[in-house]
Amino acid sequence: MFYHLSIWLSELYPEMASFFNLFRYISFRSIYAALTALVLSLILGPWMVRKLKELQVGQPIRDDGPSTHLKKEGTPTMGGLLIIASMSISVLMWGDITNIYIVLVMIVTLSYALIGFIDDYRKQIKKDSRGLPGRYKLFWQCMVGILVGIILYLTPNFSTELAVPFFKNISPDLRWFYIPFAIFIIVGTSNAVNLTDGLDGLAIGPVVIVAMTYLIFSYFTGNVKIADYLYIHYVPGTGELAIFCGAMIGAGMGFLWYNSYPAEIFMGDVGALSLGGAIGTVAVATKHELLLVIVGGLFVVETLSVIFQVGFFKLKQRRIFRMAPLHHHFELLGWPEPKIIVRFWIISVILALLALSTLKIR
Repeated sequence: MFYHLSIWLSELYPEMASFFNLFRYISFRSIYAALTALVLSLILGPWMVRKLKELQVGQPIRDDGPSTHLKKEGTPTMGGLLIIASMSISVLMWGDITNIYIVLVMIVTLSYALIGFIDDYRKQIKKDSRGLPGRYKLFWQCMVGILVGIILYLTPNFSTELAVPFFKNISPDLRWFYIPFAIFIIVGTSNAVNLTDGLDGLAIGPVVIVAMTYLIFSYFTGNVKIADYLYIHYVPGTGELAIFCGAMIGAGMGFLWYNSYPAEIFMGDVGALSLGGAIGTVAVATKHELLLVIVGGLFVVETLSVIFQVGFFKLKQRRIFRMAPLHHHFELLGWPEPKIIVRFWIISVILALLALSTLKIR
């Protein structure tokens, strides 16, 4: 809104054009998108917590999980609505809503939020412990991913070449296979974040760190001079995704205010699925798909811990970990929950710095 308004006002009042042009700078709008989303989430947070309590939307706790979780029974969930609302309003205020990449990432965010909302609604309001069956969730996630993959494939100036970290001269062209590859990244990231969301603030902390990293990637990828200097793909228009990442950072930090240990609210599937899908879409759009394995390494490890646990148990009838995902394993080893959370955040920061270093190591 402010972006388009500034263009109109600079033409209407040319003597103030230098001031209105300030709203065209991506760096300026990214900062204020973050601050706007942060303020909105802090203001709306108490109301959201109170409303969810009134509706008795409380988190059920598994009996076979760590005993320390039993005291969390009844904590309001579906708090992802707070993140999505704050983030969406901020993007509408500060972003260029005609930008194709902003449109695509918002489609994924809102669509995956709807899928997560239906799952949470069936569990919490309808008291159906099954929620939305996994096959249906995966089907609709893939449908949205197919739509995004096809649109990106048909978008002018969007390359289907794959950027390989650490190598500037290796860029295999996936051609039409880029569509299923994009689907895998978007859907996989969505579910990986969902698996990580098991402790107070555990998922939203790394989400904010990943968003900070991709804010930088988005800005660099959308700037032809910087992209040329760093030997990375230049994708016209992706700089606008920095505003989206800024909004995600602000909304995530605001949510963390209420989600930090001991949590007053949980994000639920409505938050985890949508944030993961958004991160995956930004990674695909900015041509830093493979770097997501490093930046979001924590999500990858958490997902692999579940895959290995299930696979090994089917083969050997034994478990690798005491419980999966991995954070529960450390809980059962006796690590205090806050220690696990902070240490996982530290690992996420290290991985983000490592990913940023690849911009020069080529």
